Amino acid sequence: MVAAVVAVFLGIVGCPAVAQADPGDEAHKQELIEKLQAASRGYYDTRVILAASQQRQAEITTKLQASQAGLAVLVEQVGQVASARYKGSSVGLISGLITGRADPQQLLQGAAVADYLVWRDDTYLRLYRQTKEESERQQQLLTAELEIQSKQLAALDAQKREAEKALATVGGMVTTGYGGPVVAAQPAPRNADGSLPRESCSINDPTTGGCLSPRMYHTLTEARLVGFTRYVACFRSGTWGEHPQGRACDFAAFDGGFLGYAASGADRDYGNRLANWAVQNAYALGVLYVIWYRQIWFAGSGWRGYSGYGDSASEHTNHVHISMY
Repeated sequence: MVAAVVAVFLGIVGCPAVAQADPGDEAHKQELIEKLQAASRGYYDTRVILAASQQRQAEITTKLQASQAGLAVLVEQVGQVASARYKGSSVGLISGLITGRADPQQLLQGAAVADYLVWRDDTYLRLYRQTKEESERQQQLLTAELEIQSKQLAALDAQKREAEKALATVGGMVTTGYGGPVVAAQPAPRNADGSLPRESCSINDPTTGGCLSPRMYHTLTEARLVGFTRYVACFRSGTWGEHPQGRACDFAAFDGGFLGYAASGADRDYGNRLANWAVQNAYALGVLYVIWYRQIWFAGSGWRGYSGYGDSASEHTNHVHISMY
C-alpha cells in the first residue's frame, strides 16, 4: 500500500515536460560514462572488501596483542623454570640416592616434588611454544590482510586515474562542488557482506512509464520525501548508459520541467541543494555519479569540472543527473 501511495505521489508531482534532458551529451560521451561506471562501481566493491579486511585486521590485532602479552609472561616463567632446574631439588634427590645419606621419607617427598616440578615446567614450556606459534601465526595473518588492503587501494587508484583521464576531455579540474547540511537518507538495502546487490529494471517508473531498478526508485522516493518535488524524468530507451537500465534520473531545476536555458537564482539553488543531498548520501543510497552545472561528482574522487556543448542540457545547467550503482 505504501509503495502504491508513493508511486501515485511521484506521478502527480510536477509538470509535463521533455522526457529527455541530455541525449546529445550522453550520445557523444559513451566512453566517459563507461569509465565513470567502472570507477564508481570499483569504489563501492573495493570499499566492501577493504571494510571486511579492516575488520579482520582489528580482530587479528587483538589476538596478536593477547598472544604477545601472554608470551611476555611466559618468557619470565620459562626463565624461572630454567633457573629452578639448574638449582632444583631433582639434583638434591639424585645426590641423596647416591650417597645414601638422605632419609627415605625425605627421598619419597623429594621424588614427588621433583615429578610435580617436571610436570609444571613442561606445561610452562609447552604453553610457551604454543603461544609463540600462535603469535607468529597471527602476525602472518595480519601481514596478509595488509597486503589485501594495499592491492585493493592500488586497484582503486588505477580506476580513479582512468576516470580522471577520461574527464580531462570535458574539463576534469578539481572544483569546490556544493556544501551545507543535508537530511540523511534511509540507506538502500545491502547484502549480508555490505555489498550492493545487482538489480534489474523491475519497478514501474512513475515519471515516464518505463522501469526503474529498486535502488533508483528508492533514491527517487527519498529525494521526494525531503522536498525535491519538481519534474523528474528517469527511464528512456537506448543501448548504453544508466537511463535505459532504469538506474538514472534527471531532476529538473525548474518547476516547469527541462527549460532551454541555465538555471539561476532560486532554481540554481534548488539544483545545488539536490546535488549536495545526493553526494552526501551517496554511499547510503549507492550513487555512482552526479552531474550538475558543469560539474561532475563520482564515488571516490569528488567534484570535477564537466563541460558540455554549449546548451543547457549537455552542460546540465537545467537539471541534475543522478546515476545509481
